[in-house]
Amino acid sequence: MTDSAAADRPAIDTSVPHSARIWNYWLGGKNYYEVDRIAGDEYRETFPGIVDMARASRGFLVRAVTHLAGEAGVRQFLDIGTGLPTADNTHEVAQRVAPEARIVYVDNDPLVLAHARALLTSTPEGVTQYIDADVRRPDAILAQAAQTLDLDEPVALMLMGILGHIPDYAEARSIVERLLEALPSGSHLVLYDGTDTDEALAKAQQNYDEGGSEPYRLRSPEQIAGFFDGLELLDPGVVSTSRWRPEETSAGLPAEVKTYGGVGRKP
Repeated sequence: MTDSAAADRPAIDTSVPHSARIWNYWLGGKNYYEVDRIAGDEYRETFPGIVDMARASRGFLVRAVTHLAGEAGVRQFLDIGTGLPTADNTHEVAQRVAPEARIVYVDNDPLVLAHARALLTSTPEGVTQYIDADVRRPDAILAQAAQTLDLDEPVALMLMGILGHIPDYAEARSIVERLLEALPSGSHLVLYDGTDTDEALAKAQQNYDEGGSEPYRLRSPEQIAGFFDGLELLDPGVVSTSRWRPEETSAGLPAEVKTYGGVGRKP
């Protein structure tokens, strides 16, 4: 990221709610403004389960990255649609397991760019890098990522709650296919998105979209599963994020949430 690139970015508007800041608020972070808290609370009034969704999705990230850096032996992670830093970011989880892991974060949001320095930390043995690019331009992402990652070796491609910002499903599928096409056998796709299976969630999202913020398209569990076509799905498949390999407790399985995701291996 260059000074000139940052200078070309529009100023951060703190007078309107912002999805990354609202998500940070739901996760219990501190990088939000009053306008974001108000919007987040209004969303929650319509759909009370949104905080559970946000936190279950972060738990899914932690468990998936822990498995990939551990049992699966993956040492490279390409995390597209990074969002604001909070607890247990991808590089922190991966490098706890494998200090030599290399992580590239991708985002094109001016607010996230402003917090990039918080992401650019690493163990001495590993690498953490940040690139300014748009998920709609997969070739540009791959070209920049190749400066840090060895794309001849397995990579964990992470698309966490980002593809809902691509309204057209066929376009979203083609982006995933192009990114995976450039990665070798043994690479993995880690992905989740919000589902359209709950009327209250759909209403809350509609209200949010109509407020002028960047819209987000909820999709069916079947459509989310479609992103994994051609891959070897790891157990338990594409499920509620709270039910993907949860930690066992005496209370049994956690309640399901309305985000669905999974992990698939490229054969």
